[in-house]
Amino acid sequence: MGYRWNSNTVSIRNMTTRRGVAIGCGGLLGFAWTAVALDAVERALNWDIRTADVLIGTSAGAELVATLGSGRTPADLLAALDADAGADPILAAHVAVDPGRFPPLPGLGFPGLGLVGAGLRARSPYAALAGLLPRGRGDADWLRSFGQALAAPSGWVSHSATWVVGADAATGARVAFGANDTHGMTAGAAPVDLGDAIAASWAIPGWFPPVRIGGKAYVDGGSVSSVSADLLVPRELDEVVIIAPMTSEGGAPATGVNRVERLLRTQMTRGLDREVALLRAAGTRVIRVEPGPEELAAMGPNFMDSARRPATIAAARRVLPARVADALRASGHTGRPA
Repeated sequence: MGYRWNSNTVSIRNMTTRRGVAIGCGGLLGFAWTAVALDAVERALNWDIRTADVLIGTSAGAELVATLGSGRTPADLLAALDADAGADPILAAHVAVDPGRFPPLPGLGFPGLGLVGAGLRARSPYAALAGLLPRGRGDADWLRSFGQALAAPSGWVSHSATWVVGADAATGARVAFGANDTHGMTAGAAPVDLGDAIAASWAIPGWFPPVRIGGKAYVDGGSVSSVSADLLVPRELDEVVIIAPMTSEGGAPATGVNRVERLLRTQMTRGLDREVALLRAAGTRVIRVEPGPEELAAMGPNFMDSARRPATIAAARRVLPARVADALRASGHTGRPA
């Protein structure tokens, strides 16, 4: 795509600011909304988001950080979502896949029981309930194929600090694949194929089966944390941009069936609130971008409903420039780095 990540680029472009990007879970619609949000953030900051010091993503966020880490841009993502004739063929083929609005009938067994204890310890009802869901039978090959198409010869993307978050099905512990070197290695684990890492990060309990990596089974990192932004605390970054399609700071009103979605959103928002507090306590400025009422109305209650994608993208394009500007003001961010 004419771009390769290089640490010198960060120091030249970003001068003294060390910045991370954390992208949360959100299914097909969260993916689409986030593509617009990434473009709006780039424009507002006058900054190439691919030059972030760290890119961390969970579930749909894992697809997106892998895309950025491979050198592709938010504009490339939007071209694919808009079905432009000149869109990147890998992205175009990926967004054309529709895994369905609902999961197939589940299989036998409860492979994520370790999430129950983890959820109770973390006072996270949705994590505990996720552990009680039966084995999913969805086909994750579209995610594996996407990761394999994006990967460099090393098996990972060229951006050396691209992290993909999954959760250990036996313990609920989060693992950031790719966090410890440039080839998808994680502490104490075998080398990780990017496609397997994305599939693991997307392995929604009850929808997709766990993914085995290095002898362990992993499920959707979003089962434990929608964003896992707190995993960036040890990096001592100056600034973290959080783009979280499944949270809404301060709550979001709803009527009818949308109230069910808001129950999950409320729990995920509380978790992100705690993570943001940890980052701020460490001295990191946080720019927090989340959907509001207009986008949520377009999305509806089912984040896998591809029929709502055009309306979601249209709503996001209308409101996200102003929403990002508000997020920058709320963070105390000043200036437009070149």
